[in-house]
Amino acid sequence: MTSTRTAEDLLARTREIAETVLFPATLAVDGAERVPAGHLDLLAREGFYGVAAPPEFGGPDVDFNTACTVLETLAAGCLCTTFVWMQHHGVVLRLAYGDNADLRTEWLPRLVTGAVRAGVALAGTRPGPPELVASRTRTGYVLNGQSPWVTGWGMVDVLAVAARDGDKIVWILLDATESESLTVDPLRMVAVSASNTVTAHFTEHAVPAYRVIGVQDYASWMVADGSGLRMNGSLSLGLAARCLTLLGPSPLDDELHACRAALDAGTAETLPEARAAASELAQRAANTLVAHAGSRAILLAEHPQKLAREALFLLVFASRPAIKESLLPRLATPPLGH
Repeated sequence: MTSTRTAEDLLARTREIAETVLFPATLAVDGAERVPAGHLDLLAREGFYGVAAPPEFGGPDVDFNTACTVLETLAAGCLCTTFVWMQHHGVVLRLAYGDNADLRTEWLPRLVTGAVRAGVALAGTRPGPPELVASRTRTGYVLNGQSPWVTGWGMVDVLAVAARDGDKIVWILLDATESESLTVDPLRMVAVSASNTVTAHFTEHAVPAYRVIGVQDYASWMVADGSGLRMNGSLSLGLAARCLTLLGPSPLDDELHACRAALDAGTAETLPEARAAASELAQRAANTLVAHAGSRAILLAEHPQKLAREALFLLVFASRPAIKESLLPRLATPPLGH
């Protein structure tokens, strides 16, 4: 069933939740052991777990830029809550457009409503030697290796796991439950710690064939990853926007609009540079806010220090070699007049 919510309604409700629920609690979330269940339950009740779903599966009929604006607005409210919630949508899309119709029928309706919540383990998509290997068996696959960054542990029910089988990526839907063959180590991070991000270790972890979402060439993933690059850039835009709201009018406002426009217009060739520009702007906006606030900015009860730590996190989150190549010269360039 198609959602009847319009893009305007969705964006208005997004702003309301970000300003009245998420932002007032964001400092408390920063110091919590995990994102409050109430935040994620609210997003589920309001239909936000289905934002990425095609209309025929119950998602709102909104365009890609609207979805990016939703992500940016929620990130401006609470980056940590948004970081956990956003992982879900890659799983929704992969099931909606994947080849396994039985898996889609079984899981997608509950994922769209948020009755079931999902995370991702993307080791198989990372450049370089595979960290997580899928080996064929008579009944499916066996997984061995690790996935270094898995967000939302203890808050998600299933994981979309990407593992490498030669030059292929095997996508698998797994229960997010520890066992003798699947264990996790919590990661201590400078920011978004309440996201419960872990490293997942797989040792002869058997996967039945019916849990395979699909198989794709690794090269095709690298070409198709452009939408992900754009979406992830919304986190930096949201953090920068929050900093600028707290800072007040400044020349950085125009830079934010320019960064957003560059991401919206991005192509496979230009998106890495646009992502780097957004990350660097978030860093500068946070540093400017710290300097503007003065000594109180370093108190844990104040927003500037948290935003500065989150900007540091976003310099490396979901990065790619091309983003890093564009980002490093920006950070190393001396200020004008030096």
